[in-house]
Amino acid sequence: MNPFVRRRPFRVLLLVLLLAVFGWGWHERVALWAFPDIISAYTAKEYCSCRYVMNNAAEYCHGYVKQWLPTSGFTDDPVSKRVTVSGMGRSNSAVWVGEHQGCRLNP
Repeated sequence: MNPFVRRRPFRVLLLVLLLAVFGWGWHERVALWAFPDIISAYTAKEYCSCRYVMNNAAEYCHGYVKQWLPTSGFTDDPVSKRVTVSGMGRSNSAVWVGEHQGCRLNP
């Protein structure tokens, strides 16, 4: 057995774990890059559906879409039935299209 491994087993284990985490992150880089957009898009779309499709109260819908990652900005425009949510540096909006179409996420 290598004398360095025998004298410092925890450092070697930590290095192997660090390399494994880096390798996993590199393998999943596309999904990890898309994650910040998902938070604001999901919140905007689900709030719009809760509020304008299901006709629930605003307070109920805020609780319905609450996540463990906080959003930094939230705008609900009841006149145009548009919801804009910002979080993790990204912003997305959803708008109510109609009774049969429901809400649509805007690009």
